[in-house]
Parts: sequence; C-alpha cells; structure tokens
Amino acid sequence: MKLQTATRLGLYAILELARDPAQTLSSADLAERFGVSTHSLAKVLGTLSAAGLVQGGRGASGGYRFTGNRRRITLMDIVALFEPAPGNRAKEAGEDTEIGAALQRVLTEIDEIAEATLRSVSLETMLRRPT
Repeated sequence: MKLQTATRLGLYAILELARDPAQTLSSADLAERFGVSTHSLAKVLGTLSAAGLVQGGRGASGGYRFTGNRRRITLMDIVALFEPAPGNRAKEAGEDTEIGAALQRVLTEIDEIAEATLRSVSLETMLRRPT
C-alpha cells in the first residue's frame, strides 16, 4: 500500500496534535516540523477539521488542536479520509489479462492485510512512549 503525500501529512499532523490535545499549533509550525509548505498542509488540516478530528482557530492565538478520541481513532480512520476506498481505484493497464488478474489478486490481498493492520493501531498506541 503506497500512501499519497496528503495521507502521510494527515497522519503526521493528527499524531503531532494528538500528542498534546491541550496544545494549539499553527499550520506554519506543523509545516516547518514536517518540512512541507503551509499550503500543502492547509488542505490536509481542512480535511481533518471537516472530519471533526481537529479544530482550527484564526487570529493571533489561532491554530489547530486535536479534538478526537486517541483511543478510538485508528490509523485507518485517517488514511480513509485521503485514499480512495478499496474497489474504487482506477483500473490499471494489464489487469484484464490472465497474469494481470492473478497479480491483482495478490496485490489486493496485500492491501487488505495492510488495511487490517492500520485498523488495529490506534493513535493512543502510536503515541505510547517506548519503555
């Protein structure tokens, strides 16, 4: 499973914000931490905000803060906001052949395993400090 840049940014941002839900971080602060443009991150934060996972504020004390439940939200919940749903992806060249169909079955199984893994990992689990 290859994740789009927006998906990876969404995961980075939600994990950074969920680390300390009381803290508010500006999109510029987050963009600097991840080495990306504020513009790229703004779209991602908008998606997270529309999903009710972060809350954004404007002005001098503005920024974003986490508003979700770290124990219940999984990595797959975030991935699903940015990636096409399984079965909704565009058909690729060669999939209509016997070999292409066989390969696609294997790739689909790999994606299903990756999705199951992402569903099993909560934000809380990701944010636990190693002991």
